[in-house]
Amino acid sequence: MILSKLCTLPSYGLGGKYMSLQFVNSLKSGLQSSAKLSFARTTKVQESTLKNVFNGGVARALRQASSSAAGTTTELAPSARKAVGFWLMGCTGMVFGAVMLGGVTRLTESGLSMVDWKLLGRSWPQSEIEWQAELEKYRHYPEFQLKNKDITMSDFKFIWLMEYGHRMWGRLIGATFALPAVYFWTKGYFTKSMRRRVPIFGSLILLQGLMGWYMVKSGLDHKNFEGPSDVPRVSQYRLAAHLGAALVLATLFLYNGLDHLIPAQVVKVTSSVRRVRIMAHVCKGFIFLAAFSGAFVAGLDAGLTYNEFPLMGGRLVPTDLLAYEPKLSNVTENPTTVQFNHRMLGMTVFALVHGLWFATRKAKLPPRAYTAANAMLAMTYLQLTLGIATLLLYVPTPVAASHQTGALTLLSLAVWMTHECKLLKYVPK
Repeated sequence: MILSKLCTLPSYGLGGKYMSLQFVNSLKSGLQSSAKLSFARTTKVQESTLKNVFNGGVARALRQASSSAAGTTTELAPSARKAVGFWLMGCTGMVFGAVMLGGVTRLTESGLSMVDWKLLGRSWPQSEIEWQAELEKYRHYPEFQLKNKDITMSDFKFIWLMEYGHRMWGRLIGATFALPAVYFWTKGYFTKSMRRRVPIFGSLILLQGLMGWYMVKSGLDHKNFEGPSDVPRVSQYRLAAHLGAALVLATLFLYNGLDHLIPAQVVKVTSSVRRVRIMAHVCKGFIFLAAFSGAFVAGLDAGLTYNEFPLMGGRLVPTDLLAYEPKLSNVTENPTTVQFNHRMLGMTVFALVHGLWFATRKAKLPPRAYTAANAMLAMTYLQLTLGIATLLLYVPTPVAASHQTGALTLLSLAVWMTHECKLLKYVPK
């Protein structure tokens, strides 16, 4: 615009005309150079500004991602977050109790005393006539016919009430979960991620109830006990599935409860911290496998095959380790192999937890991570002692039940340890 006006300035004479054009061209060249310099400076400023904005946005995004991963659920009020956290921890305790009660039910051989199943349950017998009716139903099934023909009414009442208590406890878990879940959902206490998880938790609880009855049915089927040496008991495969699902459910409740009550702290990434995190997950996996293998030990009464330690029949490796054909069936059907594998898994866990503990001494971790590692180490010694005592004392119910409880306790501590190590903030070198 300025150039166009300059070009229209009057010129006087030929010389004036040339002078005007020379002046305009010089001014035009100067303005273009100035514009280029200004544009370059503006571009630099814009790049610097965008860079600062981008870096700031990334930093905010990382902080938000860390906050979300830690389960801090910043959009929730602290009271709502705590209420959900305590509810989840309560559900964890209920599942913990169900596993303990289920172990005692199996150890007292009470699981096949109730020969029917109703989704919402029923009341226990209120009179001697009703008790006689229950006993009469029991007489038609393999456990009575092959094993308990001489059972007294008082003994029958004991095993029946044990199984009844276990089933009703499972239904109580459903109520403890469902009623608060509906309330929290309507109040908006769940984050987006929790709204996805809650239906999964509910489905797992329902699946557990159905799986429990599916397991019991395997011990009520006459076709499963037609051999001369068959012992009436539930399928070890279904028992393992039932226990495994309970362990998964308990750890899910626990992990999410920890997210709400004690969110994990950000940890700076170093090679030692990364090593601790990997080892914590490996320990958790092997603890789960050891507990899972315990279901096969219980299902086959494998704890009564070799009641000595550390040898089995005077040998490190027993002679009948691969006695069954096909060879692969020994892993889940040969009591000797099942006990041997359970021992090896237990010793592996013992070694891995020690390795984890030593690794934490060389890493800079949050204070709670050190507490979890110390608790895991102490629990590992107690669990190994309980396992050996269970063998040497021929599987007494109190000791064996304590051993099973110890397995879930150790698994819970491993979940806590992995929770404390889950947030790893990358620090550039």
